[in-house]
Amino acid sequence: MASRFGLSSSSSSASSMRVTNTPASDLALTNLAFCSPSDLRNFAVPGHNNLYLAAVADSFVLSLSAHDTIGSGQIALNAVQRRCAKVSSGDSVQVSRFVPPEDFNLALLTLELEFVKKGSKSEQIDAVLLAKQLRKRFMNQVMTVGQKVLFEYHGNNYSFTVSNAAVEGQEKSNSLERGMISDDTYIVFETSRDSGIKIVNQREGATSNIFKQKEFNLQSLGIGGLSAEFADIFRRAFASRVFPPHVTSKLGIKHVKGMLLYGPPGTGKTLMARQIGKILNGKEPKIVNGPEVLSKFVGETEKNVRDLFADAEQDQRTRGDESDLHVIIFDEIDAICKSRGSTRDGTGVHDSIVNQLLTKIDGVESLNNVLLIGMTNRKDMLDEALLRPGRLEVQVEISLPDENGRLQILQIHTNKMKENSFLAADVNLQELAARTKNYSGAELEGVVKSAVSYALNRQLSLEDLTKPVEEENIKVTMDDFLNALHEVTSAFGASTDDLERCRLHGMVECGDRHKHIYQRAMLLVEQVKVSKGSPLVTCLLEGSRGSGKTALSATVGIDSDFPYVKIVSAESMIGLHESTKCAQIIKVFEDAYKSPLSVIILDDIERLLEYVPIGPRFSNLISQTLLVLLKRLPPKGKKLMVIGTTSELDFLESIGFCDTFSVTYHIPTLNTTDAKKVLEQLNVFTDEDIDSAAEALNDMPIRKLYMLIEMAAQGEHGGSAEAIFSGKEKISIAHFYDCLQDVVRL
Repeated sequence: MASRFGLSSSSSSASSMRVTNTPASDLALTNLAFCSPSDLRNFAVPGHNNLYLAAVADSFVLSLSAHDTIGSGQIALNAVQRRCAKVSSGDSVQVSRFVPPEDFNLALLTLELEFVKKGSKSEQIDAVLLAKQLRKRFMNQVMTVGQKVLFEYHGNNYSFTVSNAAVEGQEKSNSLERGMISDDTYIVFETSRDSGIKIVNQREGATSNIFKQKEFNLQSLGIGGLSAEFADIFRRAFASRVFPPHVTSKLGIKHVKGMLLYGPPGTGKTLMARQIGKILNGKEPKIVNGPEVLSKFVGETEKNVRDLFADAEQDQRTRGDESDLHVIIFDEIDAICKSRGSTRDGTGVHDSIVNQLLTKIDGVESLNNVLLIGMTNRKDMLDEALLRPGRLEVQVEISLPDENGRLQILQIHTNKMKENSFLAADVNLQELAARTKNYSGAELEGVVKSAVSYALNRQLSLEDLTKPVEEENIKVTMDDFLNALHEVTSAFGASTDDLERCRLHGMVECGDRHKHIYQRAMLLVEQVKVSKGSPLVTCLLEGSRGSGKTALSATVGIDSDFPYVKIVSAESMIGLHESTKCAQIIKVFEDAYKSPLSVIILDDIERLLEYVPIGPRFSNLISQTLLVLLKRLPPKGKKLMVIGTTSELDFLESIGFCDTFSVTYHIPTLNTTDAKKVLEQLNVFTDEDIDSAAEALNDMPIRKLYMLIEMAAQGEHGGSAEAIFSGKEKISIAHFYDCLQDVVRL
């Protein structure tokens, strides 16, 4: 391949010749160099008739022709050739015969066109006709990347600069690229934005220059875990724009003008939109936060929307299909594009904004050079008309990253640490990715920042903040990341703290009946995980108050190891209106639909329904909401388990609630055997008293049992609890019986 590019291996010994001007102005447009007839034979290419090639100044290879007015030892170059060879008339230049190697024909030649005399004129050039003319005129001439050539076409003088020269069968090389024009050379034309030249009818091999780089990788742009989503966006929104305008016009299609990125907060919607704007080779993207468009003046809001499209309209009028791509990014688009008729402010401004946007995107004078990117985490609030084809037709859900996606995000955020040796060797990003289920990209960034804060804090002394810090001692360790995981929790993760509060005493062994129910519930968890036909499984735990229903459901939620576990209880909704309670319950279910595996615990359903036995009275609105949600299947690929608890089974049956649950389990109170097992684990009675205590606790709910033991452990005069629970003392059976009288049984 060296012979293809290098001059020494394919050229004869160089001789010095004196530079002179081209004999006639019309000959300057031939790209030939001229010499005397006697000198011409020194540049003859062996095996070729009438082919004379000279390597000039080790820069370019020119075809030579004889001219009688040129003296011996002289070479005539036009002004552009002299400029490229960096010589002037009268200078000496090194010239040698160039012998082209085998396989030297050009397969592809890319030329950038411009007028010789730049001005305000504009021309439309047919690429096929011009390529045919140039092949005929410059046949067997050698073209080198960077070379500039003058030519005349249809009465205008043009110049082209060689930007790419690909030889048949040769791979791309870092060396100087050159080759010989043949009948089979395909020529691609490029023009600058302000050249005034419009290329039409350019077909095979030509692509649009919509992207700044020929290739790019998402991780270098700081985007992790969104490869599938980006591939979908590229196919739907950009594939048609990569091809030249005439291809899409022949296909009879219009470009996609809008896309909507939606999903939970912190998943990378804004980041992806900004990076899409950066990699596109169009105008600088206009980034608009939804509320910024609003104005207090009548009609001003609509004008602000029109102004966003003004540049694109002007560009479309002046340049047509060759106009630049104008990207408009709407962050929080739900703030201004609410469903028409949904707002009751009396002004109708939000409706007018939607109407104005629809007109601009897909109206009578719709633009084909605009790409509108909207972002929201409330897709349900948007006007339906915006989401139809021709408007924001590409709708991509930017969901929570999977384990591989989380690993990519962690690698992006720790890449610089690793390069600068600040990341300790014990940090296992793969393990962190597995631990951070349902973490969004923003939350993972928060974890990394929190871990770094631990590492930096170790190097600081609060007693002397001016003490110099030794950079080489800064190391972010695995322990720092594990501590950070406790600080930064996922908004869509398991509510572990809330669940642990539901079982303050943990789970104790209290008989085969309770163990059997726990095992059956865990089988339902397994069913949700592996079954393809059961994306929704519901389970109702019913029993007396204090029988351990909530503790059991919380244990099932924790042991399921599902990424999303939430408990819905009346205690978090005290004083709220019915509609507000419904909205909160719906939000929990909507959040669960964003996770691949979820558990929702509906604790004390009768309290959620505001049930009162006197009357009876309950909230029909909340009841209907729960009935619908318990029957609604989660989206494709998502699985949900709902566990309900109740102490009022008869009431739920009377309103048809029990039938909505797949299975119902009765949580029994403790019998004597169960109570003895619990007391043996607590170890607060002597062996002689434990049977009597267990007998007294027959048919006792476990929560009452714990309450009774706590009371009895205080002793007759108080202060005995620590000694009893540490095993140093035992509860007096007589005092236990006294406390038992105080406890009212359910």
